[in-house]
Amino acid sequence: MSRFGVPAILWSMAPVRILFIGEIVGKSGVWVVKELLPKIREEKHIDFVIADGEGATGGFGIGKNHAVYLHKLGIDAITTGECSYYKKDIVEHFNRSPYMIRPANYPPRNPGRGFMFFEKNGRKIAVLSLLGTAGFKRVHLKNPFSLLSKLMETITPETKTVVLDFHAVTTAEKATMFAMADGKLSAVVGTHTKALTADAHVTPGGTAVITDAGRTGSLTSVAGLDPEIEIRKLTTLVHEYSREAWAGLELQGVVIEVGDDGKATSIEAIRVPCPPPPAAAREQDVPPAE
Repeated sequence: MSRFGVPAILWSMAPVRILFIGEIVGKSGVWVVKELLPKIREEKHIDFVIADGEGATGGFGIGKNHAVYLHKLGIDAITTGECSYYKKDIVEHFNRSPYMIRPANYPPRNPGRGFMFFEKNGRKIAVLSLLGTAGFKRVHLKNPFSLLSKLMETITPETKTVVLDFHAVTTAEKATMFAMADGKLSAVVGTHTKALTADAHVTPGGTAVITDAGRTGSLTSVAGLDPEIEIRKLTTLVHEYSREAWAGLELQGVVIEVGDDGKATSIEAIRVPCPPPPAAAREQDVPPAE
């Protein structure tokens, strides 16, 4: 078997192409992944897929069924953020799942792991998650900057290909992480704000970076959620449950190419529109996990 005309025995020497999908928001985001991921994998020659699943279940957190379903659709690694434990059934699933990654700066005894190793085409890939310190009202975790150096002592001996999902609010924190990670990690992808930024680039040291990989779901919305409800919440200050939006569906993210030395050679932001599903499909739930 060959890939781009390269014999299988030489795959480990070829660049690895990684798709990082911007935060999946609601059932509409899950639908977009289902519809578009196979096509994108083929057209972009993707070897490995990472997705931020932080908002997959109703926009806040991810449930077990959605996690299992997204993995079955072809997502190799699913990262989370400050809503990691919002859904009760995911808490136990973190310890059982070989693909779910919560921020590494949660307390060490918390369910789940902050980084994982994956094998693809003879290459070992490390996926790491860290949560920022500014702007989160409910979660205040260990300093991600001081923790990163300690984590790399464990990760670097295993592989040079390391992708960090830095789930943070402020651009200042993300820019600081880019500078700190320059030449030490293959990529640092910012998430949380759900707005695809225009600053994707490879740093002088060979680290692919972007402030935010955007979102997957409704673009004509408030961060993937129904605008009418979000407007009412902010104008009346009365709590109301959010609801995913279905207008202007799109998959956003980045495609990163990493050489055998762990250095990024390119990063490309992508936006792929998705046709809306039949009305009945919007009300259907995902298949059961088991």
